Amino acid sequence: MSRGLDNCNPGNIRRSRVRYKGEKHPSTDASFKQFESVEWGYRAMFVLLDTYNQRYGLNTLRGIISRYAPPEENHTAIYIDFVSSLTGIDPDEVIDTRQRKTMIPIVAAMSKMENGQNARLRDVEAGFSLTEF
Repeated sequence: MSRGLDNCNPGNIRRSRVRYKGEKHPSTDASFKQFESVEWGYRAMFVLLDTYNQRYGLNTLRGIISRYAPPEENHTAIYIDFVSSLTGIDPDEVIDTRQRKTMIPIVAAMSKMENGQNARLRDVEAGFSLTEF
């Protein structure tokens, strides 16, 4: 199993001062957050991506993924193309980060990119259901 899934953190969200519901304290991973369940990990991804939109005006795959997976640490262009190809969403199309039918496929594709395996759709959907937009 991948580190992200072992941590119930399918988005490989790095440790920070931000605290999410369902997050384990203290984390035993020196670099990444850990969650009580994978559903809470998916919820954190939805919340984080929505924060990028609300706080920074990032409302395209290109904008969101460029911040989420910056080129200093990732092959950002490949990541963007991967998510775009799996979702059918153009990298520069404006998206609503609070729309279930848009965000579930995006987060599932990001999870696949992060972990190398398909996300269980029911887990992603459960994570979205935990949001409070």
